[in-house]
Amino acid sequence: MSVVLSQDDLAFWEENGFVVIHNAVPDENLEAAVNAIWDFLDVEAHNPGDWYKHPPRMGDRNDSPISQAGMVEIYQHQALWDNRQYPKVHQAFSEIWETDRLWVSLDRANMKPPTRPDKPEWDNRGMIHWDVDTSKRPIAFGVQGVLYLTDTAENQGGFQCIPGFHKQFYNWVKTQPADRNFHSPDLTSLKVQPIAGKAGDLLIWHRLLAHGNGCNRSQKPRLAQYITMSPATEDDLAVLPILLQDSRHQRIQAWQERRPTSGWPGDPREWEHKHGTTAELTSLGKKLLGTESW
Repeated sequence: MSVVLSQDDLAFWEENGFVVIHNAVPDENLEAAVNAIWDFLDVEAHNPGDWYKHPPRMGDRNDSPISQAGMVEIYQHQALWDNRQYPKVHQAFSEIWETDRLWVSLDRANMKPPTRPDKPEWDNRGMIHWDVDTSKRPIAFGVQGVLYLTDTAENQGGFQCIPGFHKQFYNWVKTQPADRNFHSPDLTSLKVQPIAGKAGDLLIWHRLLAHGNGCNRSQKPRLAQYITMSPATEDDLAVLPILLQDSRHQRIQAWQERRPTSGWPGDPREWEHKHGTTAELTSLGKKLLGTESW
C-alpha cells in the first residue's frame, strides 16, 4: 500500500502531537458504523428527542449503555471491525510505529448529543485528561486514535487537545505541585483547542498529549469510533497502553462472545452478546486481533 503520511504530516505530528488522515475509510463504512450505534441504542437518528432516550451513566454506576460523555458501550459490531481492519487505518498506525506488526484495541464508539436546558443530566462540559498515569516513569511512547463518523464542527463536542503539549509535558510537570492530578492537568495558562473534522477523518494522537472531548453546543450529535493500535507483543505488557493489555486469549474470547475486554464498563443489557453476530475478520483483521500471528 502507498504511504499515507506525507513529510508535512509527519512534521505536523512532531510539532503538534496529533495528525489527521483524511478519507481513512469508505463512506459505506461510516454509514454502517453510524447505523450500528443508533441500532445499538435503539434510538431514531432523525428524532432529536430520542437522542436522550437512555439516562446517562455517571461515575462508577453501570446502569446504562451510554455515559454522560457519550461513550457508547458497543465493542464487537461488524461495522466497528470493518473500520479497525481497513488497510488504510492500519497503514497510518504502521507508519507512526514504523512496524506493521500491530494489535488493535477493542474500543468503544461515541454519540454525544447536544446540551439542552431541559436535559440537565446531559450537561457534560467536556474534559481534558490523559489515559495514562503520568506519575509513572518512564512513560513509554504510545498513541491513540479516533475516527470521525460524521462531519464534526468545533462546537459539536468532539476531540479537543492542547496542541504541542506532548513536547512541553516534562518541563510543565516541574512547575506543578507534587500532589497534582496525574490524570488531568491544571489548565491554568494552557489553551485547549477543539479539532473540527470531516466524516472519515482519522485523528491519531500522542499519549502524552492532554486531550478529551468538548461540550456539544451545536444542534447535532457527535458520532465517532475510537481506534488504537500498538505493537503486537505479549512479552512486555508495560509497553502497551491499558487499552491493549489483555492477553491474546482474552482478546479472542471477547471477540467470539461479543463482549468487552477487561477494564471497560460494558453494556448492562449485554445487547451485543445476546443479539449480535460475531464479526467476520479479514486476514489483516485476524492479525490485528491475534487469532493469527504476524
